[in-house]
Amino acid sequence: MRELSYSENPYAYRRRKTRQVKVGNIGVGGDNPIRVQSMITCDTMDTDASIQQTIELANVGCEIVRITAPTVKDARNLEQIVKGLRERGCNVPTVADIHFKPEAAMEAAKWVDKVRINPGNYADSKKFVIREYTDEQYAGELNRIRERFSPLVDLCKKRSIAMRIGTNHGSLSDRILNRYGDTPLGMVESALEFARIARDMDYHDFIFSMKASNPKIMIAAYRLLVARLNELGPDWNYPLHLGVTEAGEGEDARIKSAIGIGSLLADGIGDTIRVSLTEDSPHEIPVARALIENIERTSGSQLSTLNPQLSFDPYSYQRRASDTLAIAGIGNSGQRIKLGGAELIRVVVKKANFDKIAHKIEKLGDYKPEIIYENAGIVEIDPRDETAIAKLNAERSPRFVTVSDDVDLAVIPAFRLLAGKLHSRHPILLKDVLSRGEEMLDTGYSMLDKEIQHPVSSIQHQPDFLTRLLSASTNIGSLLCDGIGDAILAQGEEAPGQALRLSYNILQAAGSRIFKTDYVACPSCGRTLFNLQTTTAKIKEATLHLKGVKIAIMGCIVNGPGEMADADFGYVGGAPGKVNLYVGKTAVKFNIPEVEAVDRLKDLIREHGKWVQPAHEGAALEPAS
Repeated sequence: MRELSYSENPYAYRRRKTRQVKVGNIGVGGDNPIRVQSMITCDTMDTDASIQQTIELANVGCEIVRITAPTVKDARNLEQIVKGLRERGCNVPTVADIHFKPEAAMEAAKWVDKVRINPGNYADSKKFVIREYTDEQYAGELNRIRERFSPLVDLCKKRSIAMRIGTNHGSLSDRILNRYGDTPLGMVESALEFARIARDMDYHDFIFSMKASNPKIMIAAYRLLVARLNELGPDWNYPLHLGVTEAGEGEDARIKSAIGIGSLLADGIGDTIRVSLTEDSPHEIPVARALIENIERTSGSQLSTLNPQLSFDPYSYQRRASDTLAIAGIGNSGQRIKLGGAELIRVVVKKANFDKIAHKIEKLGDYKPEIIYENAGIVEIDPRDETAIAKLNAERSPRFVTVSDDVDLAVIPAFRLLAGKLHSRHPILLKDVLSRGEEMLDTGYSMLDKEIQHPVSSIQHQPDFLTRLLSASTNIGSLLCDGIGDAILAQGEEAPGQALRLSYNILQAAGSRIFKTDYVACPSCGRTLFNLQTTTAKIKEATLHLKGVKIAIMGCIVNGPGEMADADFGYVGGAPGKVNLYVGKTAVKFNIPEVEAVDRLKDLIREHGKWVQPAHEGAALEPAS
């Protein structure tokens, strides 16, 4: 790939400068703060519920509210919703969410402050058809799209309203898939095609997004988009909306969102964000606020003068190629554990925390510590210390290395600098906090036996734990997605069981170590054809023991087939009360009554040889990978 730059200095925080785009009375980009938005979940034809949910979101700090408009009829009712909001004194900007129907977009644009379109679905097709396009055929397709898209651009321009050109990894068109593949590059080029049409019409009030359920893909796509915009010129400085799609619920969803959104915010990328949870929408707002506050809190302690070449490709994931080490593990005397190279990324604990839980190791299940920090011969170093770096690099044998706690740097630039200067043969231990570079929260909160359970309510009522969770996920998760790290230590969370659970869940969310069932679950909206929260709970209850199996739970088909490309099995709303089941991105069972669908999903998993009996039913579980 040609030399592209997504950041002036990936070691120093500097928010990307963009033009301002007005969404109603709210400015996005420019010198405005990072904005928080969400989406209501009720049927758009239910005017009173739509008004009530929008007001509830505004009351908890949501600055922009999105409402789905899947049909012209839904889009027409936006007039009554907006009218009702203004009559009640609620001036929060409204956004119409459009996917398949340009006619619905044209109607919605009459009433709202912003229209979101998805290039993969808008006037395009996705049937997973393999076809080789000639340049002439491809140009013809672009002309067809221009004819369908131009009227909406013209209307938005006349009404002075905004637009989001929002690409989703799960809904790239066949045309894009055939030319660019299911890749971050395909996501970027899909959005740029529509942006060029808007610019040709001298319309510039638009915002980009590059959303995916896989944080690695999402991070790479946004970075590549920014690099391409920088390459195209200074007047391509459009704001960006950040989000991880289908993040799910509970801790896992918050961790996955922090890895994707938090990593990009730390890169200085992002002007407005939405945390997508399979929960009531107001629960999204404090998470989004905390992510923004975390970046504001840590952005000062950066490397402002140094800018060495990155040790990783920011647009394509590849794990750093360290050598393998065998070091002291936990267990019988003399036991050794391997790390580095192609080995599993290991979980490390400090001895003081290990001593608190040593008596109940067997009760920790999959969340067991693997290495005690003080027994591992870890070399602590300041990555700016050239003499110490040179001494390590001169050693013939690999050493286990980390950044010293007393280094006055933020975590991400500190470990990026270490990876850039240290010979790759040396494995690296990542930390979530450094005691001087980023303030370690001490709330005295302690849980032992209760830590292994993680109901959503426990997060909502523990704001300090939420802050630690999001900070650890952003810092460690970002570095893992950069390919850096052979072991991790979560030391910002004092409660040992909670710290262990957090460590493993970060590895799972980053796709670095899969040790339990993986779920991709979309947030609810007016398109959803079943109750996502209760359905997700039922599916989890039936499948939570299937370690390493990835299951997608989708309320409708907007992103379903595409986002399920990475999943083993999919459960998708096909019609009211009916469910379609997928293997990968292929639908194999159709129109199953919802009351039977979970059992039929279990049958499908059995058919493909990935079912094991739960332990309480007498069968041993497969070991964690």
